Amino acid sequence: MKLNTIVEKQQLNDTVCLLGIFNPAVATKAKAGQFVILQHENSERIPLTIADCNKEKGIVYVVFQQVGVSTAIINQAKLGDVIHHFVGPLGNHTNTNDAKYACVIAGGVGCAIALPVAKALSQNGTKVDAILGFRSQNLVFFEEKFQSVASTQIVTNDGSLGQKGLVTDVLVENLNKKQYDLVFVVGPLPMMKAVGDITKNCNIKTIASMNPIMIDGTGMCGGCRLTVDGKTAFACVDGPDFDAHKVDFDQLIARNKTYQQFERHAYEKHCNLLNKQ
Repeated sequence: MKLNTIVEKQQLNDTVCLLGIFNPAVATKAKAGQFVILQHENSERIPLTIADCNKEKGIVYVVFQQVGVSTAIINQAKLGDVIHHFVGPLGNHTNTNDAKYACVIAGGVGCAIALPVAKALSQNGTKVDAILGFRSQNLVFFEEKFQSVASTQIVTNDGSLGQKGLVTDVLVENLNKKQYDLVFVVGPLPMMKAVGDITKNCNIKTIASMNPIMIDGTGMCGGCRLTVDGKTAFACVDGPDFDAHKVDFDQLIARNKTYQQFERHAYEKHCNLLNKQ
């Protein structure tokens, strides 16, 4: 089988897709929290966290949400297609050695990033709670996978599944009766900021998995820079995990809005071209 062949493809919900890609070297070496840089056909290079690996079969699993041109192009790939470029594992793995009782919090597609961390914590003997947030029931995925390694709570904005509200609502409730020594959070930036604000007041170590704009994944382009404790860091080589209490989330939120209009225009143009074919 050719390297980087797509051997599995599964639609997890209307916009989120899982790919299983044959790459024994990456599958063998990858650890929780690390990512790959993927490019297919004329897509951009995009970072995707490694959601899981089958070391025996040499398969790397990545999950992505179709939100722009590049993810739309990758989503069109079929079983048997060969991904043009696939580099990894990149970044530093999540440190799960010291925690005795951890809470893993994820929003939306961030669940794909949080799952291997929850698994690693559980395998280390850590007691794990998971709080997973989605807009509605039809967007929920990986629920059973989390339940196999953690006590799992589902939160939906509309109350269609689990508790109605936000992940921060459940976190506050849990902190009134539980004593975590580690919180891991990944998802939308405002959500991560809110979680960090809560845990800072409780003096709980909190790790935020950051996924800002990224191009090369090796620290050369500077696109993934962020400010941590007043100093510039790069998510690809210094992270992707950072102390949530030291990240300048306001700066990152502003930076991420810079290209929104351009990205929307490019996506609409791409969709129009597809419709004409």
